[in-house]
Amino acid sequence: MRTIYFNGQVYTGTLPLVQAFAVEDNEFIGAGTNEEMLALGGESFNLNGRFVCAGFNDSHMHLSAYGAALDAANLAEHTGSLEDLVAEMKRFRDTHPVSEGHWLQGRGWNQDYFSDVDRMPTRYDLDQISTDVPIMITRACGHAMVANTKAMEIAGITTETVAPQGGRIGIENGELDGRFFDGAIQLVSQHIPAIDKEQIKNYIRLASQAANTFGVTSVQSDDLCNFPGVDWKTVVEAFKEVEAEGDLTVRVYEQSRFTGFEQFREFVEAGNVTGAGSDRFKIGPLKMLGDGALGARTAFLTRPYADDPNAAGLALFTQEEMDRMVAYANEHNMHVAIHAIGDGCLDMVLNAVDKALQACPREDHRHGVVHCQISRPDQLQRIADLNMHVYAQSIFLDYDNHIVETRVGKELASSSYSWKTLMEKGVSVSNGSDCPVELPNVMGGIQCAVTRTSLKDHCGPYLPDQAFTVQEALDSFTVRSAEASFEENRKGQIKEGMLADFVILDQNPFEVPQDTLNDINVCEVYLDGVQVYHR
Repeated sequence: MRTIYFNGQVYTGTLPLVQAFAVEDNEFIGAGTNEEMLALGGESFNLNGRFVCAGFNDSHMHLSAYGAALDAANLAEHTGSLEDLVAEMKRFRDTHPVSEGHWLQGRGWNQDYFSDVDRMPTRYDLDQISTDVPIMITRACGHAMVANTKAMEIAGITTETVAPQGGRIGIENGELDGRFFDGAIQLVSQHIPAIDKEQIKNYIRLASQAANTFGVTSVQSDDLCNFPGVDWKTVVEAFKEVEAEGDLTVRVYEQSRFTGFEQFREFVEAGNVTGAGSDRFKIGPLKMLGDGALGARTAFLTRPYADDPNAAGLALFTQEEMDRMVAYANEHNMHVAIHAIGDGCLDMVLNAVDKALQACPREDHRHGVVHCQISRPDQLQRIADLNMHVYAQSIFLDYDNHIVETRVGKELASSSYSWKTLMEKGVSVSNGSDCPVELPNVMGGIQCAVTRTSLKDHCGPYLPDQAFTVQEALDSFTVRSAEASFEENRKGQIKEGMLADFVILDQNPFEVPQDTLNDINVCEVYLDGVQVYHR
């Protein structure tokens, strides 16, 4: 069936805007004036002057973990004080009774927002909620966690427990304080009862529908290590079954995360290489988690933190381990996407990619850096020289504007989050949310990219010369994200032959004040020309 969408303000991927476009089956068949498109014939749909662009593509997030977060205590809305956090966990405990053998969980707290204390929560705070039920609450960034005494008893954690590579166990005054960082989180989380495939499928459905409400039609998602005790085969099966059942309302490009070489080799030998799959669920790059996060002071720096000279962050792999996995991926037609927030970790990533390409050259490899936050000028040039992709998260500026200079000092801050500089050097820079670290709020991300200020208190602008234009910001969530997955000839623009994924907004981003971009509402969302969301 052919449908003509007319009388709109349509961004096809190039300017100027056009009035109309046509969809047949699951593809765009053209775009232009009202007269040109209506002349094609078919059912017509009046856009009533609304703005339309290609569906948004979140180029780095954790879809199934988002679903799990939606099913846990939402501490992001109760992080103004430690007292409020504890009260919300008590409320959640009372309204969501925990069955025998299960755990009480919450996610989204950030101690920098606490108004009553100047510290992270401890096990003693969580013991106020329960001493009988194991409790685990995860910081917004996902790189720090707090467990109550019961949870640590179940996990067998003592002051003699040794943290694994890239991890740290919190000890204060000679006692466990319940805080676990990065690689040490698994010491506790591995004791949470494994969920089954049906629950993972429910999380995928829940998260897909929630992502649609933000205009998201495609995600590049890290899912294989989200659930303790669940292997990658179960997760892949869950996605394929949700797709077969018609409930996968976003296209998923799986950023396949592994923590060790042998499991990754098993995955590749089973035929899972970049591009394998369908238009709805496809295997993407090897994903590696290289270091921690800035907010938790676990991002791996080349120097101590400016506000904590005893910390320089955590590297989750040795250089040798990273080199081995990147080389294997490169040799087996996979690209890589490696989380690097600190400049120390970024050095490791660039070294690994450089070595892999020297040993096995590939012209269009699209190896990438996820986040690429704390960086030096020499590293920005090296990214360009290696022809790498960068997966940015402009929405991070909403919070990080308040802390980046304090954390890393003026010198490093002056060349960090420099995604515009990378674009000017010819680097393809896509955009995303790292959800559930942040909501997949594309319009919020676009506003942060354009203004370089925080959304609510307008802190900043931080490095205003790094601001994107509105067109660059839109492109970072559409065609640039498509480039991250080798799909720029299939989606990301409204033009003939592209998949008919598009979003209708109630205002034109090119016309509103830049500090109101986040106020633009998503009205309707279409995937394969079929409506998946209506406001």
